[in-house]
Amino acid sequence: MSRQFQTADLCDEFRDKLKVADPLFRQYGKKSAFFGPIYTVKVYEDNVLVKRALEAIPEHSVLVVDGGGSTRCALMGDNLADIAVKRKLAGVIIYGCIRDSAMINNMDTSLFAIGTNPFKSIKKGEGETQVPLSFAGVCWEPGHYVYADEDGILLSDTFLL
Repeated sequence: MSRQFQTADLCDEFRDKLKVADPLFRQYGKKSAFFGPIYTVKVYEDNVLVKRALEAIPEHSVLVVDGGGSTRCALMGDNLADIAVKRKLAGVIIYGCIRDSAMINNMDTSLFAIGTNPFKSIKKGEGETQVPLSFAGVCWEPGHYVYADEDGILLSDTFLL
């Protein structure tokens, strides 16, 4: 979706309806902002469920991945980012790392992650989907909404735009 908001303006108008994620993330990809309903995945150094979610969640959704904050490997690279682009996902937030960041920065997508690591993840298929997650000082509830741009990441239990 095209940019229709700024997080600073949302905070001014809806302060009591918003939670702000701790500023732990770096933004990757050509798009600097996105919003949409949250779809969650919880994994640890294993990206099988991340790929499955990218292939299955509805267009314009935001995939939120709790990777346990691990910086020992990447949970997404350019191949998975390409799935997000082709499926028209709004964006991806990863509490973990990505790889292929130079290629992702040239893609028509937006990812927020805590950093990069060139090692790929394991492939066991372990984890959970569509469960509440807790990281960056906030609770990420499936079906709630996230709004992200250069100034930060906001969460709301209702659609605000």
